[in-house]
Amino acid sequence: MKNIITIQHTQSVHHTNGMVGSWTDWELTELGVNQAKRIGERLKAELEGREFVIYSSDLLRAKQTAEIVGDFPGSSPILRTELRERNLGKCCGKSVQWLRENAEQQEKSIDDRFFYDAESRRDEWSRLILDDEAAPVLVYHGLNGVYIKECKKWIRLDARGNKEGVNAQFSLDNEQLAFSIRPEKGEEDRFIVYPCPDKKVLEKLRKNKTRTELFDDLPTELGYNA
Repeated sequence: MKNIITIQHTQSVHHTNGMVGSWTDWELTELGVNQAKRIGERLKAELEGREFVIYSSDLLRAKQTAEIVGDFPGSSPILRTELRERNLGKCCGKSVQWLRENAEQQEKSIDDRFFYDAESRRDEWSRLILDDEAAPVLVYHGLNGVYIKECKKWIRLDARGNKEGVNAQFSLDNEQLAFSIRPEKGEEDRFIVYPCPDKKVLEKLRKNKTRTELFDDLPTELGYNA
């Protein structure tokens, strides 16, 4: 059984100056640094002789906390954008007072947002749940199949897009996908080109209007043989 230890980032500058935290980067205060050191000292004793991994948001205050804490047991944190706290939209970089006076909507449910460009609490939770390191669901990703008549062969195109650390390329000889297959996580690569989109996938896409609804209603199998 896995044990999960959660640590909130320690005191940050925005805790002392009345500014919104959210996705604005704030450093730890001197007190925050000392708080992180005390946590690290206690955690070192608790983790003695045990295997562990430290994950952290990539926001500065969380990153600094995780690095200081990790120094004691001798581990560097793995930074993940999925672990960021809630994005509060256009109030980032403004004061808490400005947020209170200018909120477009009061949050009375987990689906409400202070501002049109902010995340709701459900948005934040869905972002965490969809992390492929821990998600307890099976997710299919379809590539695009293109037949090259001159070469008499099918080529798979990966449309997931490139970013830092992701380098999908078109090649007639060596396939280079955005993400490699990880058998240790139960992933499979099925070399099948279908003539039309899967009917069960299309059904779910047409039925659900939001990403959250779709995630709660994902198909558990393909429908070609149904």
